[in-house]
Amino acid sequence: MLAHLSIENYALIDSLKVGFDSGFTVITGETGAGKSILLGGLSLVLGNRADLSSLRNKEKKCIIEADFTIGDYNLKSFFSKADLDYEDVTVIRREILPSGKSRAFINDTPVTLDVLSKLGARLIDVHSQHQTLELTENDFQFKLIDAFANNSKHLIAYKEQLQRFRSAEKELQDLVTFQSNATKEQDYNSFLLTELEAAPLKEGIIAELEAQYEQLNNVELIMEELSKGAQLFNDEQVGVLSLMTEMRAAFSKLAGFGNQYEELHQRIQSAFIELDDINTELQDFQEGITSNPALLEEVSGKLQLLYNLQKKHGASQITELIQIKNDLADKVFETAHVDEKIALKTKELQELTSALEEQALLIREKRNSIIPNLKKQLESNLGSLGMPSASFDISLQATDSFKPNGMDELSFLFTANKGSNYGLLKKVASGGELSRIMLVIKSILAKYEKLPTIMFDEIDTGVSGEISNRMADIMKEMSGVMQVFSITHLPQVASKGNHHYKVYKTDTAERTETNMMKLSDEERVVELAQMLGGKELSDSALAHAKQLLN
Repeated sequence: MLAHLSIENYALIDSLKVGFDSGFTVITGETGAGKSILLGGLSLVLGNRADLSSLRNKEKKCIIEADFTIGDYNLKSFFSKADLDYEDVTVIRREILPSGKSRAFINDTPVTLDVLSKLGARLIDVHSQHQTLELTENDFQFKLIDAFANNSKHLIAYKEQLQRFRSAEKELQDLVTFQSNATKEQDYNSFLLTELEAAPLKEGIIAELEAQYEQLNNVELIMEELSKGAQLFNDEQVGVLSLMTEMRAAFSKLAGFGNQYEELHQRIQSAFIELDDINTELQDFQEGITSNPALLEEVSGKLQLLYNLQKKHGASQITELIQIKNDLADKVFETAHVDEKIALKTKELQELTSALEEQALLIREKRNSIIPNLKKQLESNLGSLGMPSASFDISLQATDSFKPNGMDELSFLFTANKGSNYGLLKKVASGGELSRIMLVIKSILAKYEKLPTIMFDEIDTGVSGEISNRMADIMKEMSGVMQVFSITHLPQVASKGNHHYKVYKTDTAERTETNMMKLSDEERVVELAQMLGGKELSDSALAHAKQLLN
């Protein structure tokens, strides 16, 4: 329920802080006092778009904050999905900055307007003339019937099944489209794959082949240089190893004359060992290298094949060719097995279809079973609201298609007069009749599902006398299971409230300001008397007001 509302710097409101209780709360005030401003401010915390023109002082930001007690609303999953901190008393704040930007917060966490509006719809139902038009919409009519039929669990199961059906349906269509396109390309893809599989594709292969090609292509030069190196190492007179042998012998004689000579001798010994090892490896190279024209041609062919494939597929790296080969392999495999996949997906779709039809039939049976009782309750309640001849013709027609809420078409027809033809609500019901029908429907819904706080905005416009009393009784009865607000001009309705607030304007030399106050018992008598007889309070008006309250 709405526990507290704070509005600052909005329209004619400078600063307003007001707390609310459970039960039936009525709000009254003269025309133009600012009741619509109060609703406008409340609508901002429910996710409506902000307007910079609503700032009272254009240089200050507007802040609207509302506290809601939500322990009974089963909203923990909503908060979890939205990544919000859940609190039994949740605070929603909306700020409109002088720059025109707006910000929204739920329990001090910034949120988007989409998240805010979704939460707001589950906290307060603001019933205005615009919302009355929802009564003429098929979705709302189904909502009424399904609430009455206790179809909630079945609809959840149906919608989950429908989601799986739509997903499988799309997957099947994608497979069929893939098959149609892939069959045309299968031969070409197979050719490309075979070509790539025949190539020596591995990471670093081009650098490896290019190095091998350079060696084979320059074998004579390599042999000549290796021979020259071997001669420089092994010449008996001036060969590197001969000279190093002499140097090693000379310094071995000095090793015993001090650590510095011993250290130098060891370094010469290490250099000799390294040079001797190089000489051995050089000789191995000489023995292993031979001219091989056939291998040169083979390596050249592999390189040319790889160069051509890179150019053909627009690849700059071998890794790209490997990926292209893998992708082609997947396509060829999928095309070869797509018939099998289509058969399996078709079978799955048939099973989902059967399950959906079964669930839809159960929903239809429950709907049909309650229509007579729903019709009776609607007509009985409307009779007490001055519409004794009101009659409904409600029926279901089965369809072959899966709709978001089943496999039914709903005909929801109405007539207010005996002997008149039934017609669509939006065509045959007046605005006043729609308001009374909506009030009756909301009162029925309140018995079958946990509705949020509801605020009726002058739903009693155009009625008076006993009908207004009965409308007030219905709202009072609803307040036994939910928090109910009624913005009203009728003293008969205002007298039935558990709590009575008055919206009023005060004028100063500089500006007009809207405010709101909770009335005491004595103040309620005066307010009702003024609603009955005008500003000039008469004894009869005061007596009538006391009678209404009693």
